[in-house]
Amino acid sequence: MSSTKLGGCSRNVVTGIREVLARSRKSGSVLPRALCHHPRVAATVLVVDDHPSFRAFARRLLEAAGFAVVDEASDGASALDAVRALRPDVVLLDVLLPDTTGFELAETLSIDPARPMVVLTSSRSADDFDSSLARSSALGFIAKRDLTAAAFAALVDGAS
Repeated sequence: MSSTKLGGCSRNVVTGIREVLARSRKSGSVLPRALCHHPRVAATVLVVDDHPSFRAFARRLLEAAGFAVVDEASDGASALDAVRALRPDVVLLDVLLPDTTGFELAETLSIDPARPMVVLTSSRSADDFDSSLARSSALGFIAKRDLTAAAFAALVDGAS
């Protein structure tokens, strides 16, 4: 994980670095949770993306690493309903959704009583969203091609 200046603000952006992949494979991508250090308590995650195949991939990846994926949503409205009903610790949120943007939803969630941490993701790179990422209340950004359990955990653990 690297902290990069985007539009004058420091944001966490995870990039594809071979060393991270090697460490992830070596460790099995199972990292201790900073949200709660008790081994039986996992951080809860809501996966929000309009592509079912990516939601399934992210669920498998995160659950294999010890996260508890509590639900999936395909658009902003169902994501907001799920956050309010399930109160996940973290939302893995696609930037481009059918009914809103991940940036808009992240802002809505930042003032919601549940107030989960938000990790944005996209098939596009962080460079494509410089100014929006700089203004975002999200914890950070991981390009879909760079999503690993280790990268996700680094953002989440670094925030708590």
